[in-house]
Amino acid sequence: MNPIEIISAILISVGIFFLFAGTVGLIRLPDLYCRMHSTGKADTLGITISLTGIALYNLNDGVTLVSVLVSLKIMTIAVFWFIANPTATHAIARSAYESGIKPWTKEGTVEVDLDEQRAKEQK
Repeated sequence: MNPIEIISAILISVGIFFLFAGTVGLIRLPDLYCRMHSTGKADTLGITISLTGIALYNLNDGVTLVSVLVSLKIMTIAVFWFIANPTATHAIARSAYESGIKPWTKEGTVEVDLDEQRAKEQK
């Protein structure tokens, strides 16, 4: 194995670890918001790192125009995922809260008035 294959294997393995950690968080955490946080952060990092490893592995056979273009396409997907996934996670969590799903605490649920928070932010 040459160094590019080793680095690619490490990056892909680390990415898979983060994807697995996000899946464990999805199963183990108590409510929607904790689960969204776990999967949103871990999946974004895991997919970005894994795609970086795949793009690097694609350059293993030599740096040709085709392999560079394919790697650029893979990295474009990674950048899009890096931007879109947190945005989608935030939008889903925000709409869940506005539809009445309250955050979990050890004492029960938290009452937060978004209208009051918006009024304070505008002042």
